[in-house]
Amino acid sequence: MDLKELYQDIILEHGKSPRNFGKCKNYNHQARGHNPLCGDQVHVYLKLDKEKKVEQLTFEGSGCAISIASTSIMTELVKGKSFKASMEIIDGFLNMIKGGSEVKSNDLTEDQKIKIMSLSGVKQYPMRIKCATLSWHTLISAMENKDKDVNTEI
Repeated sequence: MDLKELYQDIILEHGKSPRNFGKCKNYNHQARGHNPLCGDQVHVYLKLDKEKKVEQLTFEGSGCAISIASTSIMTELVKGKSFKASMEIIDGFLNMIKGGSEVKSNDLTEDQKIKIMSLSGVKQYPMRIKCATLSWHTLISAMENKDKDVNTEI
């Protein structure tokens, strides 16, 4: 199996069986995101501990396979990480998806780097970039405890 097939398999698996789907108990941060162009909607639920470590990260929503897969992968990669490490992973992903190189982070295992890189092909389809990045921008809003919805068209 070549790398492109592996990446497609990861996206399909996460799109069909998203991880961390549903509302977590005792969340203390949340945010909603909407992509009106595609119809993707996401609601991120986040529980940060006193040191701002991500204890829980779940989501609800609907959308295309890219949107759901990206959100599912995001929850797996960020859960358990410190605020600083989480923001570095998010920034690395957003830079990669908008045309940068691979995500480099000492806080990701090799398997986690493969998962995040599975979304790198999206940058070849400009209309799909917003689908892939919606939940990541929504997570930033939740982590920063902003009280406004994320909209890809604003």
